[in-house]
Amino acid sequence: MVEGLRAGYGRIEIVHGVDLRVAPGEVVALLGPNGAGKTTTLLTITEHLRPLGGRVRLGDRPVTGGPHRIARAGLGLVAERSVFASLSTEANLALGAGGIRAAVDLFPELGPLLPRRAGMLSGGEQQILALARALAARPRFLLLDEVSAGLAPLVVERLFGAARHAACELGIGILLVEQQVRRALSVADRGYVLNRGAVAASATAAELRALTENGSADYLS
Repeated sequence: MVEGLRAGYGRIEIVHGVDLRVAPGEVVALLGPNGAGKTTTLLTITEHLRPLGGRVRLGDRPVTGGPHRIARAGLGLVAERSVFASLSTEANLALGAGGIRAAVDLFPELGPLLPRRAGMLSGGEQQILALARALAARPRFLLLDEVSAGLAPLVVERLFGAARHAACELGIGILLVEQQVRRALSVADRGYVLNRGAVAASATAAELRALTENGSADYLS
């Protein structure tokens, strides 16, 4: 999926030659301490930041050309509270490629909220709205950036359960950036650990859980 990615801001390189692979129907966690380059990596994959080097592929096909073209190719991104606050919940869903009905089928709890302005929703409801809009479009791959930040545990379980379901039932490949390591590894199949902009470890979720439990990988947090 990602080969030799180099990324940063201006002349300052933060991500150094990162390789990542996500298969269809797989959840992969991207972990690491604050400042490791996780969000920078996602923003560069979707070309919200211009890459300094490397390439992104969907299957055998390289994708480039800016965020809108990349999204049309089947690569989605959900960041923290990525909704249009001044629009209704219904209008937010209508802007997505999947439409309103598909989104509400995935998240029935959005039905009663359709007339409500998105900015008036709780933080958890906003994050559910953002994920519903993205999943309804049935992307081939979806990048999730810190979707659990500041949310109640029950909401986090709902979001992560939906991501796992999307992988298993819809065949969507998920790349999950998450600060809550144990929670991320509870739904992931595999994981990568970034440290200072480079891949420090790559292993199954079970192997990474073992590292966190015995305290032998301080770069995980």
